[in-house]
Amino acid sequence: MRDFHLPGRSPVRATNGMVATSHPLAAAEALACLKDGGTAMDAAICGALLMSLCEPHMCGLAGDCFALIKPAGAERVLGFNGSGRAPAAADAARLRAAGHDTIPDGSADAVTVPGAVEAFCRMSESHGRLGLDRLLQPAIRYAEEGVPVADRVGFDWPNKAPRLQGVARDFYLRDGRPLKPGDLFRAPGQAEVMRRIARHGAPAFYQGEVAEDMMAALAAVGGRHCAGDFAATRGEETTPITGQYRATEVFEHPPNGQGATAILLLNILARFDLASMDPFGAARTHLESEAGKLAYDSRNRLIADPDVLDATAQMCSPALAAELAARIDPGRALPGPSRIAESVHRDTIYITAVDRDGMAVSLIHSIFHSFGSGLACPKFGLLLHNRGCGFNLREGHPNEFGPGKRPLHTIIPGMLGAAGRIEMPFGVMGGQYQSCGHARFVTNLRDYGMDPQAAVDAPRAFFDDGRLQLERGYSPEVAAKLAALGHDVVTPTEPIGGAQAIRMHASGVLEGASDARKDGCAIGY
Repeated sequence: MRDFHLPGRSPVRATNGMVATSHPLAAAEALACLKDGGTAMDAAICGALLMSLCEPHMCGLAGDCFALIKPAGAERVLGFNGSGRAPAAADAARLRAAGHDTIPDGSADAVTVPGAVEAFCRMSESHGRLGLDRLLQPAIRYAEEGVPVADRVGFDWPNKAPRLQGVARDFYLRDGRPLKPGDLFRAPGQAEVMRRIARHGAPAFYQGEVAEDMMAALAAVGGRHCAGDFAATRGEETTPITGQYRATEVFEHPPNGQGATAILLLNILARFDLASMDPFGAARTHLESEAGKLAYDSRNRLIADPDVLDATAQMCSPALAAELAARIDPGRALPGPSRIAESVHRDTIYITAVDRDGMAVSLIHSIFHSFGSGLACPKFGLLLHNRGCGFNLREGHPNEFGPGKRPLHTIIPGMLGAAGRIEMPFGVMGGQYQSCGHARFVTNLRDYGMDPQAAVDAPRAFFDDGRLQLERGYSPEVAAKLAALGHDVVTPTEPIGGAQAIRMHASGVLEGASDARKDGCAIGY
C-alpha cells in the first residue's frame, strides 16, 4: 500500500470492465464501448483510434500495431501482427551506393506500408461486437470538434515538432508554432478518412483516393511505393511466444517484434537473486543494465521478419541466457550493444481492456519516431510512420531492408499468467526501452512483491546510446556507485516510457494501473 502522505496513484478497482491507456478521453470512450455491450476488443480499437488524435505524435492511422488477445471463457492467448511491409521496390544496395549505412529516418525509404487500419478492421470483425462504424464515431467527432492538448502531449509537442516536414507543418503546427496544453487539435481530413473506413472498411484506406494521397506524398520525396504495395496489405493471426519467470508465465508477441528480447532478459535475470538486492539500489540497476546490453545485442543480430529468419527458439533458449549471464561482471560495466539496426525513439501508445465476459486485450500502436517520418499526405494530413528504420543496411543480414519484408519492431504487447490462469494484460511504452520495461515490470511484481500500480510508478533506468539513464527517483548515492562501476550516468530530459496494466483477480475484481509519466488513467465500472 502506498504512503498516502505522498503524491501518487491508488490502483483502480472494478468488476464489470476496465480500460487503461495514456489519455483520459480515449479511456473514457473505450469504457463507453464496454458499457454499450462491446467486447474488450471493441474498447481497445475505439481507444486506439481516438489516441491518433489525442497523441498524434505517437500514433496514427498510417502506423502499425500488434495485439495479444485472451478470448472470453478461455485461458489461452492469441496474437495479431498488424505491421506493414517494405514496398516491392525496396533496395538496400541503392541506399548503400548513396553512402548510407542506416536508413534516413525522415525519408520515403523509412516508410513501410502502414498495417494498423487493416488490423483494426480484421480484429473488429473477428473479436468485436459493436461494428467498426460505432468504434470510429468518437474519433471522427473529436477530429472535427478538436481534442484539448493534454499536459504531457503539450510537453512533447515543441520538442518533437522540428521533425515535421513540408505540408505536415500545416497540419500539426498552428501559425508555424507547436500546440500547447489546452489548445484544440483538429484533423478534419482524418475525420473524412475515418468516415470512409466506417462505410467501406480497409479498402477505403488501402485503395483509391486515400492510398493515392499517401503515395503522392512519398513520390514527392523520391518514394517508390505503388498501388500494389498498399492493396496487398494484410496482417496475420499469430501464436504468442512464452517464457517462465519464477512462477509467472510471460506471453509476448513473436518476431518481427522484440518480445523475445524481454523473455531473454528475464531468463538472464532469473539466474540472479534479485530479491536480495535493494529494488532501487546500484546492484540491481547494474545487473539489469548489463543484461539489457547483452540481450539487445542478441536482438540486433537475430530478430527479423520470421519469413526470413525465425530466431525465437534461439532467443528464448536457456543455453543462450546462461551464456550471457556468465558474461556479467558485478564489478564492471560492459560496453554497449552493437547498433546494427534501429533508430532510438520513445514514441508509442498502449491500451489494455478487459470486459465483463473475461476477454482481455493488450494492444500497442505506433508511428515509431515522434511524428513518424515527419511526412504527411497533402489532402488528408495523415502522418506517415517510419518503421523502415527498424531495418538495417548490412548486406546479407536477415533484417536487411528488402522488398516485401517486415522490419524489426520495438513495440510489444504483453500478458502474464500463473497457475493455469491468464491474469494480466500489460504494456510498457518507450521504444527501445520496452523489452527492459517488460522485464523490470515483471521483476517488480515477482521479486519485490509490488502491486501493478507500484510496479508502474517505480523509478526506471535504461542503458541507451552509450549512457545509463537514471530517472530522478534514484538517489545521488546510487548514481555515484554506478559511475564507479564504469557507467556514464545521466538524468534523462524526459521520463523513461510509460505503462498500463489490468490484473484480473480470480475473485472477478479487476485492478488497473496507469503510469503518471503520461496523461492517462485506468477506469472501470
